[in-house]
Parts: sequence; C-alpha cells; structure tokens
Amino acid sequence: MDLVIRGARLIDGTGDASYRADVAIAEGRITEIHREGTGPRPTAPAGTRTVEADGLAVSPGFIDMHAHSDLALLRDPDHSAKAAQGVTLEVIGQDGLSYAPVDDATLTQVRQAITGWNGGAPGDTSVDFDWRTVGEYLDRLDRAHGGRGIAVNAAYLIPQGTVRMLAMGWEDREAAPAELERMKDLVAQGMREGAVGMSSGLTYTPGMYAKDAELTELCRVVAAHGGYYCPHHRSYGAGALEAYQEMVELTRSADCPLHLAHATMNFGVNKGRAPDLLALLDDALAAGADITLDTYPYTPGCTTLVAMLPSWASEGGPDAILARLQDDDTAARIRHHMEVIGADGCHGVPIEWDTIEISGVSDPGLASCVGKTIQQSADMRGEEPWVTARRLLINDRLGSTILQHVGHEENVRAIMRHPVHTGGSDGILQGFKPHPRAYGTFPQYLGRYVRELGVLSLEECVAHLTSRPAARLRLPDRGIVREGYRADLVLFDPDTVAAGSTFEAPRTLPVGIPHVLIDGEFVIEDGRRTDVLAGRAVRRTET
Repeated sequence: MDLVIRGARLIDGTGDASYRADVAIAEGRITEIHREGTGPRPTAPAGTRTVEADGLAVSPGFIDMHAHSDLALLRDPDHSAKAAQGVTLEVIGQDGLSYAPVDDATLTQVRQAITGWNGGAPGDTSVDFDWRTVGEYLDRLDRAHGGRGIAVNAAYLIPQGTVRMLAMGWEDREAAPAELERMKDLVAQGMREGAVGMSSGLTYTPGMYAKDAELTELCRVVAAHGGYYCPHHRSYGAGALEAYQEMVELTRSADCPLHLAHATMNFGVNKGRAPDLLALLDDALAAGADITLDTYPYTPGCTTLVAMLPSWASEGGPDAILARLQDDDTAARIRHHMEVIGADGCHGVPIEWDTIEISGVSDPGLASCVGKTIQQSADMRGEEPWVTARRLLINDRLGSTILQHVGHEENVRAIMRHPVHTGGSDGILQGFKPHPRAYGTFPQYLGRYVRELGVLSLEECVAHLTSRPAARLRLPDRGIVREGYRADLVLFDPDTVAAGSTFEAPRTLPVGIPHVLIDGEFVIEDGRRTDVLAGRAVRRTET
C-alpha cells in the first residue's frame, strides 16, 4: 500500500450517490475502498502516506474528449493548463487535422495549416517532428521529455483530412479508387498502431471535400478495428440539423459508433433549437444507434480566421490560399461569399465581423489586434472589416486564431443534460488571449453549472466527465473509482472548485483542486504542479 486517501466524499463516476470512504492505492491501482460505517478502517502498513481528505471529494480523473494538445504535450512538460483542471487523459488528433500519418511534404503543409491551433509552423524548432506514422507519434509521446513521458495520458484519433492530404493532396474532387484504397489502408494502419478512432473537420479543407460515400468507407474500416468516428460536421449554423442527421445516417450505414465533436447549435438561426437536436439524437438512439457527444460549458467558439473562408478559396493548401488573398479580383469573390452568400467555412451564415474577436497571432508584431473584434479594429482604422481581415490573414500567414461569439446559453445547458453527453474542452493553447475553456472547462462544469446553477447534480456531472468518456474509449480500467482500476484520481472541494480562467485572464489556473493523481502519482499536490510525468499514450484496446 503506497497511499491512503481518508474520509473523502467518494464520487465514483457511475452517477450513483456519493458516500464517505477511504481509498487505498498501491502500485498505481486502487486496492481497497472502505465505506465509512462498514466496520473499522483498514490499518495502513508503516510508511504508507496518508492524505486527510475531510471536506474534499475524490473522483476519477477527468477525460477531455476534445483536446488540441498534440504538440503542447511534447513542448511543455508542465502542461498545467490541463493537469490543474484534474484532466488525466486527453483525446487528441481532432477535427481531421493533425501530424500523423504524414510524409515530409504533407507534414510541412499541415504544420502551416494548423499553426493557429498548435503552433509548430515550418521553422518552429520547439518540437522535433521525428515521426511519420501514427505508431511513431504515439511512441514519441511515450519517450517525450528525455524518456520521462508526458504530463497527462493521451489517446489519438486518425485525422481524416490529413489522411486525404497524404493520399491526394488538397484537391476538391472525389477520390479515385486507388486513392480511396490508400486512405483505407492508412486508416487501418493507424488503428492497428493504437488510434482509438478517426476524426474529421468537415468545415476545414481538405477533409471537407470528402463526400459521404468516401467517409462511409473509411468509417467501415474504423468500425472493423473497434474504433469510433468523431466528426466536426459540415455545419453548426445554417443547416446544422441536416448536418447532424447526415452524420447519424452515415455512421449507421457504416455500423460505426458516432461521437459528435463540440456538439452545439450556434448562430442566430439556431437560438433555442437545442431541443430539435436532442430529439433527433433520441430518435436515433431509440432505433439502435451508438452515439455520444461532447461540449464545453461556454458560448463562444474558437478556431482560426482562415477557417472562415469558403472552401473553394482553400483548395491547394496554404500557399494557394495566400495567393488568392493577394489577388484583388479573387479576394473580392471571397468577400462576397463570406459577407453575402454565407461561406461554408462560416457554416453557411453571412459573417458578422463584430462577432469575430482575434485571440492570437503567430507574428508578435500583430499583437495589437488581439482582444479586438475585426469590426473594432476596422473602425479604429477607418476601413471596412474585410480590408482588416484580409490584411491580417496575409500578414500573419494564416496563423491568426479567433473567438467566435455565436453561441446561446440555453442551448449549452440543454445539451449538457443529455445522457450521452461528455466533456470536451476544445482547448486551443496557442495565442496571446486563448479561449478560457482551455484552462477552465472542467472546474467550470463543477463550479458554475453544478454548484451555482444546479443544471446537473455533482454525481451526474462527474459521470459525464469520467465513466461515459471511458466507455466510449473502451478503457477497461479507467473512469470509475473501483478496486483494481487505475488510480487516476482528482480530489476537489465541491464548495469552492471554480475556473480561474476568464476571457480577460484566460491562463489563470482553477481553484479548489488540491490533488490530481495519475497511476497513483501526484501530478498536482497541494495545488501545485509536481515534476511527475506519469502520462503515456493510451492505445486502443482490442475486445
């Protein structure tokens, strides 16, 4: 026995009522749970460490079902942004764009394309990109930081957009039979090497160029290997319900489990329409569909400014995008699609520049833009918003990130109550002023939506953040406080836990989470980050 947690309120992750208990840990596993009032406490052997946890709750470690820490885990051994929240496992490789599988040319392109999410633009030497396959990337996580590992555990989704890029470039066309077979082979290889599923970004190029038939074939491969499909679907604005229905029908045809990424209903056209989405999902679940979803407990979204462009303007990749923006006639066409028609990159809704706040830039010389909307910056310059946006895209070489203020609180609350809901931060850690969800999602659930608003009970909320995602990931020994399970645990104060991060100070750490353990080792101890690197790549489990 290495550690005993005494007198905590045990919230086991199942959603059942909590109770006071002692929890004993040895060799990274939970060895004994002693419920108060069921006899004398077990006697710990001499030398066993004890944590007196009166007034604290102990729960499974939180699982972030939608994370953008693909490079942060390799760059930053501290990674308090997630560790301090009680996150013990992140799912990365999201939105169809990440760094494996790749070849040399594709790696250069994808690094440029998502520098706004993760940094790592060509020329950035903070990470040694010495992998090419999914398996090599997972191995790289395990041997990060001099072989010590990473701050928290990580599971990986094969990015469908990157796979398409590797097989056929950035072209907007249907895949030829040989190209589709190569994509299927790449997905199968990634699944064999340990990925838990496949992601898509169907408002991001080049993944959005795939038709349903192509996606269905890839999903069949994922399902054959026991994984799930996690799409950022084709619209969260105009046509959102149709986009959700498309994903439900596609995955049912492929007999593939579906996990809907950052599932919400945004923009003015969808105000108050969460019940329509939930009814659609309930009908599918009643008919036998296997569906889960994740959300973050905030209303604004976060992505890159270049993602707002119409898909035709992004064909060919970053260099082609910049060339189009620099051509006056083509730039005028892009503007018309964005401001009048409603670009597919902006979910079919004509862009409202006063909702687009710059949250980060790659070029520090452009930092004066951060914290202002495009409209505000344009007004200060006495010019039209498109002129400001175009200049920023060109000068920052597509590296600018944005907060998009298009969400609705009533939709956020309704969706988080649903039985298949899980928590996902969608946390982008780059930028001068990142979205506070990157540092605050999980304490925000516990503090604001449980304690202050009563949207969920504490036990139910913990289940959303632990056992439900663990079940989706098919993890046999995580997500529940149970004897024999891994000691990935969080101790928090239900009366004080809260997100410290705000839109004004987004990198502030949470309060009320004094201890976080991974495999029985303290990652956070007495509210401070230790030097422990207990995280590893969590590979898909065969059953």
